[in-house]
Amino acid sequence: MLRTSTPGGALSSWALRLPASSGIFHLCLTFWLGQMSLLQGHPQCLDYGPPFQPPVHLEFCSDYESFGCCDQHKDRRLAARYKDIMDYFDLRGHELCGGYIKDILCQECSPYAAHLYDAENPRTPLRNLPGLCSDYCSAFHSSCHSAISLLTNDRHLQGSHEKDGAHFCHLLNLPDEDYCFPNVLRNDHLNRNLGVVAEDQQGCLQLCLTEVANGLKNPVSMVHAGDGTHRFFVAEQVGVVWVYLPDGSRLEQPFLDLKKIVLTTPWIGDERGFLGLAFHPRFRRNRKFYIYYSCLGKKKVEKIRISEMKVSRADPNKADPRSERVILEIEEPASNHNGGQLLFGVDGYMYIFTGDGGQAGDPFGKFGNAQNKSSLLGKVLRIDVNRAGSDGRPYRVPPDNPFVAEPGAHPAVYAYGVRNMWRCAVDRGDPVTRRGRGRMFCGDVGQNRFEEVDIIVKGGNYGWRAKEGFECYDRKLCHNASLGDILPIYAYGHAVGKSVTGGYVYRGCESPNLNGLYIFGDFMSGRLMALQEDRKTKKWKKRDICLGNTASCAFPGLISTYSKFIISFAEDEAGELYFLATAYPSAYAPHGSIYKFVDPSSCCRVPGTVLGAEPVGSPFRLTEPPGDKLAELGQVNLITRGAARKRGSKTGTSRSRVISASLLLFGGHHVEPDGPAKLLQSLDLDPDTVLCTHTAWLALNAPTTHFEERMIHFRVIFPPALLESYRPWNLGLKLDFATN
Repeated sequence: MLRTSTPGGALSSWALRLPASSGIFHLCLTFWLGQMSLLQGHPQCLDYGPPFQPPVHLEFCSDYESFGCCDQHKDRRLAARYKDIMDYFDLRGHELCGGYIKDILCQECSPYAAHLYDAENPRTPLRNLPGLCSDYCSAFHSSCHSAISLLTNDRHLQGSHEKDGAHFCHLLNLPDEDYCFPNVLRNDHLNRNLGVVAEDQQGCLQLCLTEVANGLKNPVSMVHAGDGTHRFFVAEQVGVVWVYLPDGSRLEQPFLDLKKIVLTTPWIGDERGFLGLAFHPRFRRNRKFYIYYSCLGKKKVEKIRISEMKVSRADPNKADPRSERVILEIEEPASNHNGGQLLFGVDGYMYIFTGDGGQAGDPFGKFGNAQNKSSLLGKVLRIDVNRAGSDGRPYRVPPDNPFVAEPGAHPAVYAYGVRNMWRCAVDRGDPVTRRGRGRMFCGDVGQNRFEEVDIIVKGGNYGWRAKEGFECYDRKLCHNASLGDILPIYAYGHAVGKSVTGGYVYRGCESPNLNGLYIFGDFMSGRLMALQEDRKTKKWKKRDICLGNTASCAFPGLISTYSKFIISFAEDEAGELYFLATAYPSAYAPHGSIYKFVDPSSCCRVPGTVLGAEPVGSPFRLTEPPGDKLAELGQVNLITRGAARKRGSKTGTSRSRVISASLLLFGGHHVEPDGPAKLLQSLDLDPDTVLCTHTAWLALNAPTTHFEERMIHFRVIFPPALLESYRPWNLGLKLDFATN
């Protein structure tokens, strides 16, 4: 029972005894920590940093010593507060309420502290008490309601302890019941249902996947160099970049290793690290590329750094570690919302996408960083990295940047009102009409309610923190007539997902059904989605992506499952689309994979088309594949006489446009390269039936060869009746094409 007095006056005597001890929640937590790899929420501490493993044992909140938000100092502070509170109780009070009070105090150590205290909603003050689930709250209030005055100084909560427990528990209610205590420890909905893609028979895109790579540590970016080698450069959050060859093999030594200077931790939820990579448009000539990463400056100030580096002259698969030239550094006031995207636009300038500085609700200054054009945070920046500025900056500000003449505005700002754009991409345009070329799409992660997809325009204000999605967030700013914000092309609520990952507009050759679709996803829910533009109305319509069933993906190498945390998207030199995901979102956990999208309706034997080729010089002779069924996609090896090259040398790559196409009919059942094949007939084809050709890297077969060999991918459709008429003959294809 209570002793004689308390800081706020006399407390009433204790009432009912809870039948089950609150120690049951300690047991649940022990099990939960053992199953951490299954938890799908977004852990975050009250200081907006990621949870961590304390370096030393926690004596008081020991349930969180494996993973949480308390170090030894904070643990001792909570223990001292517990002792001060319990000094007001007699033995009976210790027995009834000791477990409750310890549980409540220790929620500051929970990996979900930011959610439990509603710290991510700056519209409400930081709670003195964590969000409690209704049944637990009712039991606590019933047995220990007089302890409320000892736990909090909040007058509303203190005043409610004499009232109905329903009123008190209503005040502690969380909007998202997934995160109230103790549901956050035991709610298997977080484990079982996260990332399940809804089956929708009405217009759901049925796709398959192929796994390109695995065993990666939180792969945050995959880019190509645009140099014709068709290599993949895959960056891990820890600061290591790997080179993958076109055959899928990974080189043994990394392209770049910055682990010693990149700031990140192994704890789930840490948004810092190596975040962005981009190659210069003229990389083949100048060997330059650019990186974006978190680091510590003087006096351990956290900052983001954008640097230029060069590839080693001695080894094209190695960066020169001594070549780093810092382009820009920006101090980060918090450890979250770090942005991380680097892009080169079709104008040749580099675009940098920064977060708003972190915490929640962009609380910095009168209007927040994002609306402050003098701040580089919460912005899209546009700079010229090819020359230095006259003001001593290592870059030049493009003279047509929208705010170069505005007093107080930073001249590098291209667009503003950004919260934390995570993954942006430039549309390479329709392969035939070039429509859409140069558009810049971004996913902007929301606060409490909405995720959004934006198209970046010069001088655009994307609304944060006045708006979130299409709706008001800061109502005072929202109703400002001068806001003039650019609305998203699409926004979705948190029932669909809680952290958008921006994607790409598909412009590849292998899946023509996807052409023009913007494909993106959600990190938290694992949902894959697509947006399709209505050209007449200029509106975008969402289409779900459903991975195909066993039958539609039952071809060698195809799969229909993936790791659910979608980190990033990528495209290769040919425009084929990939996404990067992990089963356990820690920067140090090697559970990341790369998946390639495959349209089963295009890849897997469609009657009425031809597949197969033999490199027989000019003209190319395309032979019918074995078997009764034919397929839609093909490739041909183009042989041209030239100087001998070493094994593994790379040829150039480019987009190709077919000028003319002919179906060739040869006599006999096999055509030797130098044999007496007789051309019986040549039928002209519509050049538009040969779509999306492009060259690809191909290693030469022998160092003594005197031929240069390139691979050309193509898609060609022939009338089925024509194929049936000439089935006994050897078929060939003659292509005359121009290279862009």
